[in-house]
Amino acid sequence: MAISFDFEQLTEHERYKLMIGTIIPRPIALVTTVDENGHINAAPFSFFNCLSADPPILAIGVENHPDMSFKDTGHNIRMTEVFTVNIVSFAIAEAMHTCGAKYPRGVDELKEAGLTAVPGVKVASPWIDEAPAAFECRRHVTLELGKSRQIIMGEIVYAHYRDGVVDPERLHVDPAMVDAIARLGGDTCSTIRDRFEMLTPKL
Repeated sequence: MAISFDFEQLTEHERYKLMIGTIIPRPIALVTTVDENGHINAAPFSFFNCLSADPPILAIGVENHPDMSFKDTGHNIRMTEVFTVNIVSFAIAEAMHTCGAKYPRGVDELKEAGLTAVPGVKVASPWIDEAPAAFECRRHVTLELGKSRQIIMGEIVYAHYRDGVVDPERLHVDPAMVDAIARLGGDTCSTIRDRFEMLTPKL
């Protein structure tokens, strides 16, 4: 027998618990931005994925503060129109977690986490040297979802890969070298180390 829920009758927190516990695994974007004065910010987001290849669009879900003011990532993207998505590998999982702490505005989370900022090629925000891959993005469009959250879509304009992650001729990305982690419900994360093949059916 099924257990069912009327989402219109649930609180925001109840909906959140059901969604993050069910829509799994969710990749983690460690997003780097800069503010108007060039101060670097880094924050992890598991409301994240790719949406399109033509144009090359990815999206992150950025929550506002309880008083509806923008958090650093949302503020910085609004002011600079750029951001960089760094893919989180198992090797930098703890550093990513450190970046997620609630530091005061202006604190460089990358320094706190022991990660290395490398200047962007096409955008002002840096990419992370220790990340297996990073996408420099220009803001494409922002969707305001009520008062609490923005969906920020970015167009990828440049990509960086750690040596050995991608075959530059075939453009094949080795998932074992990416070694990405994902968010499950609550504080639980997972790796992508268990994999299997499913070929597309040919009719």
